[in-house]
Amino acid sequence: MSVERAIDRGLAGLAAILVALLLTGGLSSCAMHGGTPSADSDVPVATVQRTDLNVEVNTTGDLRSTQTAELSAPPIAGGTLQIIHLVKTGSLIKTGDVIVEFDPSEQEYNLAQNRSDFEQAEQEIVKAKDDASVQEAEDKTALLKAKFAVRQAELDVSKSEILSAIDAKKNQLTLDEAKRALAQLELDIQSHTASNQATIAVDDEKRNKAGLAMKQAQQNIDDMRVKSTIDGLVVLRPNRDASGGFFFGGMNLPDYQEGDQVNPGNIVAEVIDVNQMEIAAKVIEKERENVKTGQTVDIHIDALPGKVFQGKVKNVAGMVSTSFFDDDDPVHKFDVTIQFDHADGSLRPGFGAHLDVLGDHLQHALSIPRQAVFEKDGKPSVFVKTGNTFEQREIKIQNVTGGLAVIDGLKEGAQVALINPEKKTSGPAKPNDAAPPSFGGGTP
Repeated sequence: MSVERAIDRGLAGLAAILVALLLTGGLSSCAMHGGTPSADSDVPVATVQRTDLNVEVNTTGDLRSTQTAELSAPPIAGGTLQIIHLVKTGSLIKTGDVIVEFDPSEQEYNLAQNRSDFEQAEQEIVKAKDDASVQEAEDKTALLKAKFAVRQAELDVSKSEILSAIDAKKNQLTLDEAKRALAQLELDIQSHTASNQATIAVDDEKRNKAGLAMKQAQQNIDDMRVKSTIDGLVVLRPNRDASGGFFFGGMNLPDYQEGDQVNPGNIVAEVIDVNQMEIAAKVIEKERENVKTGQTVDIHIDALPGKVFQGKVKNVAGMVSTSFFDDDDPVHKFDVTIQFDHADGSLRPGFGAHLDVLGDHLQHALSIPRQAVFEKDGKPSVFVKTGNTFEQREIKIQNVTGGLAVIDGLKEGAQVALINPEKKTSGPAKPNDAAPPSFGGGTP
């Protein structure tokens, strides 16, 4: 009987131990799945610390030139112009170099025609002046004769006292006729002079018109050779003339090339001054106050790896930038312009750049690792270790830089979870369980 009692007592003790274990597991499960997660040893934590750090804003941008020159087909009436010479994209040129040249045949023909008209007008002027000189000589001779006739008639009239009445009357009539002839001749001479001057003036106007046409034709010929007004890099424009002047988004038009027809006034190429470069970038609204004019910027050019350029913040927009493609982007962004400290001939427009804007120096800033910040109901929160549990608390983000979040709302020395303990205790962690919210700023 004692052996059976011992066995019964052993079985009873084992059952009690199993019941205790089950109860302990149930309580632990309740603690883990309840409103406040337990602070088990598998959840990594970080301590809230005060430290000195420099605020750094990281963003990207594209290089562009501050000085460009557009080269267009000369505004010459008469139809399209044909390209007979064109510098290729990427060519480095100097001021005064010919970038594009158009066929001047039509203008050369116009120049020859206008020169012929000019020379003909000059010959007509010479002839008109010669005719005027001959007419003037004839008029002078006729005028002398008319004056002599008047004088002779006056002498005859002066003899009236010794002549008969009839002869005296005849002499008076002759005098009157001589005076009328002289007066008419003087009028004719004035008319001849005015007519000759008008003829010469017309011919002179023809010559001036032909001369202006010659100058215009010569200017058009000179304009057919389009030269650059600055040193720089040539970039050819897409040939929109090939599409009949219509252009739609997504169309891939070829660049202008030799032999193409161009409408007067259309831009064929652009010269970009590679020694006057800057970077156009954007920063999100939360980082806008951390970027100020004059701040130092470390510039990393994607196309030039291993080399760091230095620059300064040139200006920061005061208003949110907007564009057609930003309608679906809920994050407000501000335009920022970065200028290089020194010119570099290896820089090219369109190069992508990664920018590290070195901002203000913060002393004794309260900070935690950026990955300890989580977003709850659209607000930044952390999980603070309190005894054996984690308590969710809302915080205020002052800055985010270099993987650290500068915060307000916690005490120095507090410990915060680096992963979401709620997701840790509710089952296997998913790949994005520890991912912090996007507050911008430095590299996490």
